[in-house]
Amino acid sequence: SQPAPRRFRDYAALLRELDTLWFCLFYGITFGGFVGLASFLGIFFHDQYGVGKVAAGDLTALCVFAGSFMRPIGGLLADRQGGIRVLTVLYGAVALLLLGVASLPPLWLATALFFAALALLGAGNGSVFQLVPLRFQREIGVITGLVGAAGGLGGFFLPSILGMLKDITGTYASGLLALSVVCLWGMSLVLAVSGGWGLTWAGDGGRARVGRPAVRTGRRPMQPGDSPLPVVAGR
Repeated sequence: SQPAPRRFRDYAALLRELDTLWFCLFYGITFGGFVGLASFLGIFFHDQYGVGKVAAGDLTALCVFAGSFMRPIGGLLADRQGGIRVLTVLYGAVALLLLGVASLPPLWLATALFFAALALLGAGNGSVFQLVPLRFQREIGVITGLVGAAGGLGGFFLPSILGMLKDITGTYASGLLALSVVCLWGMSLVLAVSGGWGLTWAGDGGRARVGRPAVRTGRRPMQPGDSPLPVVAGR
């Protein structure tokens, strides 16, 4: 039989979980940063360096390819090293790369820095979703929708924020510096929550625990012999 369709209250219940908000925030930074920069780069290359629109599109596509290619690699690294550990390093590295771009270096160096930054943001996307099913095993469909939506919102607002800061300050450096600070903030938050996660559901560095019970929202931990599918109450 088909599982019962998810209802609005299923989403509402997960939104009351603090870890849901953490995952939404972390994915909003990684995926939102990736999508937002992908939308922004063509304009940046054209306005800042006078690159033709076709060439600017080619440079943007190169950087976007790096991020798309690195997403599964980020998940693989997170499986081996732990998503918490990998995500912490990636946030710090992206912050440094964006700080370098904020200095508005020559075109070749800016392209290389953006290439590396988007590659690491793509890897960060995979790292976040290595952690999500460790925390929410039975709600994976709902939590994936919520976290994915948060990433989409981040990608929607970022280009507007970067453009607004450019209009206010007269330079793209301000927006890039702000995004660098956001990545540092994300790194500090991962470090802040990692201790609690390690005591409850995450293994070393965010790896899967062997033989751990699942943490379930508002319910007892999963026991041996439990069905992996939700029980649908009779009507």
